[in-house]
Parts: sequence; structure tokens; C-alpha cells
Amino acid sequence: MNVPANLRYTKDHEWLKLDGDEALVGITDFAQHELGDIVFVEVETVGETLGRHESFGTIEAVKTVSDMFMPVAGEVLEFNEELTTTPEAINQDPYSKGWVIKIKVSNPAEVAELLDAVQYQSLIGA
Repeated sequence: MNVPANLRYTKDHEWLKLDGDEALVGITDFAQHELGDIVFVEVETVGETLGRHESFGTIEAVKTVSDMFMPVAGEVLEFNEELTTTPEAINQDPYSKGWVIKIKVSNPAEVAELLDAVQYQSLIGA
């Protein structure tokens, strides 16, 4: 499993890449592997401010539909529109082309509470 050291992770298998007070959010390599072939991504929360652990959208694979959760509180600024036509980008490249949303972080201190790569690897048994 690919677990980049420069990202932070949740126990729900989302990742966060902080850049100033904004961050990209997606699902981890482990999560996309567990879900299988991703066929649809829905995010209807752009422009909304959501709390930590609130659902910001859903991801549909061939066998299941799962909620995606905010790793930290913040405003959803943008949805990766590329995923409307190529949701499989999450399977192919979950940490780059497969990012799901961009957020404005409400409380930067929450980022420090997320798992680092070593802690996340321990969680998934990698």
C-alpha cells in the first residue's frame, strides 16, 4: 500500500494534504483497493462549511456505496470535476489526480490530531 509521508490520515481512510489554510482531501490507496472499481463520485457540499467527521459526499464502487468524511472542519471550496467523467482516477492515482475536494481549514490545530503515515500504516497493518 502506498502511504505518502507528507500527508495526514483519518481512521476512516481519508487523506489530507495541507497547503497554507487550504487542503486537498481524498481517499487512501488502502480505501480505493478495498472498495474496488470506483464508478461514481458525488459531492454536493461545495460552498458548505462542515464539521470534522461530517459526510462531504459519497463514493460508489461496483459493489458498494460509501460516505466520505471531513478529516477536519472546514469549508468545501471545490470538487475535482475530473471525477465526474473519470472516477477511476481514484483507483489509478488516489493521491494526485484522484483528489476529491479542496477545503479551507477552519481550525489548523485539528490537522495535528490526524494520523501521520507511520500511524496510518499501523492502523491498516501495512
